[in-house]
Amino acid sequence: MAEVVAIKPAVADGPVLVSQDEGILRLTLANPPANALSLAMMAALQAELDRMKTDKSVRVIILSASGKVFCAGHDLKEMTAHRAEPDRGKAFFERTFAACANLMQTIVRHPKPVIAEVDGLATAAGLQLVASCDLAIASHEASFCTPGVNIGLFCSTPMVALSRNVSRKQAMEMLLTGETIDAATAKEFGLINRIVPREYLIQVVNKYAQTIASKSSLVIKTGKEAFYAQAEMGLADAYAHTGRVMVENMLARDAEEGIGAFIGKRKPEWTDE
Repeated sequence: MAEVVAIKPAVADGPVLVSQDEGILRLTLANPPANALSLAMMAALQAELDRMKTDKSVRVIILSASGKVFCAGHDLKEMTAHRAEPDRGKAFFERTFAACANLMQTIVRHPKPVIAEVDGLATAAGLQLVASCDLAIASHEASFCTPGVNIGLFCSTPMVALSRNVSRKQAMEMLLTGETIDAATAKEFGLINRIVPREYLIQVVNKYAQTIASKSSLVIKTGKEAFYAQAEMGLADAYAHTGRVMVENMLARDAEEGIGAFIGKRKPEWTDE
């Protein structure tokens, strides 16, 4: 792993704090105690993620949170307030879930790797946020659940990301019981990559981010796109698609440089081309 990256003081941008250093962008949910995915929170995250798509100075994105809760999911008070409207809130509910779906797909389709740094509870759409990230590293104090069934609202949209990370039986266990699982169980299920002591969480996440940031951004982008694309295909189509990707990758300057550096036993100099 590379050296720990120093994080510069964050700058407030609505409910999200933004900091950047050495190619690593950190987006911190900063609306405790719940860090709920209100429309304002989702809009702030969406704006930053969209802005970073073409920003060559950013190579990796970290999603973290302030307070004891990583993210408690949708803002139920905000949603309930719209039940007094003539349509009983239907239009607002549609807007909220559409914004959430777009945000989660933006993370998956984003050209930059996104790492979730989880310290605290990630529940419902908060768990969906974690599951949508490319990597998830959690403290021992982290916990996860899809508790919608307990309040009469099945976690149907969080289920999409959850079921793409864990087995069907494990996903249904969480969805049907609504019970909270600890970090160890989440790792066993495949929801998170690694568990570390709280005092080392930021350091470990930064090490992962810096290691990834040291690679060719073109190769990382190519690989991430191919990974999610082939996952939705049948076996033959997946091999055909990734074969084409490998050919194009081999023609890239960074592949030529990387292979040459490996053969020549030297450190590669990436051009991201």
